[in-house]
Amino acid sequence: MQQKETMQSTNPDSGAALRAHYANIVLPVWRGPGFNAALGLPYEAVAPDNHAPLPPKRYRAMACARQLFVFADSGDLAHAAVLFASLRHYFRDTKNGGWFYSVDANGAPLERQKDLYTHAFIVFACAHYARVSRDADAFALLDETARFIETRFSHDGALLNAVLAEDLSAPLEGPLQNPLMHLAEAWLAARDATGDTAFDKRLGALAQAVADTFVHQPTGSIAELPMGVAGNRLEPGHQFEWYFLALGSGHAAFESAGLNAGLARAFDFAREHGVDRETGGVCAALDETGRVIDATQRIWAQTEYLRALATRGDAHGEQIKHYAARFLHARGWIEARSGAGDIVRAEMPSTTPYHLATAYASLKD
Repeated sequence: MQQKETMQSTNPDSGAALRAHYANIVLPVWRGPGFNAALGLPYEAVAPDNHAPLPPKRYRAMACARQLFVFADSGDLAHAAVLFASLRHYFRDTKNGGWFYSVDANGAPLERQKDLYTHAFIVFACAHYARVSRDADAFALLDETARFIETRFSHDGALLNAVLAEDLSAPLEGPLQNPLMHLAEAWLAARDATGDTAFDKRLGALAQAVADTFVHQPTGSIAELPMGVAGNRLEPGHQFEWYFLALGSGHAAFESAGLNAGLARAFDFAREHGVDRETGGVCAALDETGRVIDATQRIWAQTEYLRALATRGDAHGEQIKHYAARFLHARGWIEARSGAGDIVRAEMPSTTPYHLATAYASLKD
């Protein structure tokens, strides 16, 4: 009841109300109890009731990078500067180049593989931080990491491996959709921050590689695995996310690769088969026929649906009401519900504010 009353009092059909909840409820958690001041790193997650940090087993570079984006984006450059320093201090592999995946509870390298998803978020975060701070080290690190990605992760031209061994001697996992999507997001941010047309070329090559490898032609959807690989799936949240990146950015690379028309169809497919008509909840995954194969509703997919609706210019006030009632509360948010509506993940990860910030920025007041 408290949850419902709290969101009603902030006018849940308003993008401005969501941004107020984010600024007044969410961000203070990660300046305070969600931040390990001794190490200078965000905890991986906090409890939903008292915001006590969950006992740390590791700290991921990607989580630090997302928090760097969040605080750079919010204008808190003092906290962003601490996160930027921590990112460089803990996660750089000075021997082999690139970035470790994680460090342990004491800050020592733990998972040492080179992960494209992580590297993409480091470019993305450095781009946003550099743009607002004009920090020369952030620009330099952005460029260094971009070049590392281009030269080291290569699989077949612009199609990049997802994971490499620590010493870069061999790929541990081949191309996957999700890291490539976030790399597209990173190239867009880097182009905006630097004005360097090299990022246009990188984005064009990446968009074409995705179009050639991951597009499910009957629906226009971008699959999680290369087409033809067994066990493939279509995630509605990622169709909405790609829709925003391609059509929301207006970058010519996506149109030139033929992705825009397909993504318009993918949006319709994802909404028809992946969004619950009663609750507005977005499920995790569909098969190629549109059958739900994972009914879990994660908060990030809900925010991507909101952002895609706003990008299309569709009315989204009713969807904000559904979202606020089911996923927000007076102490923060609910990370995931089952298809039946039960809470299946209550703790609040440090990576989620990135999704909230990017979605809410696109919503009209």
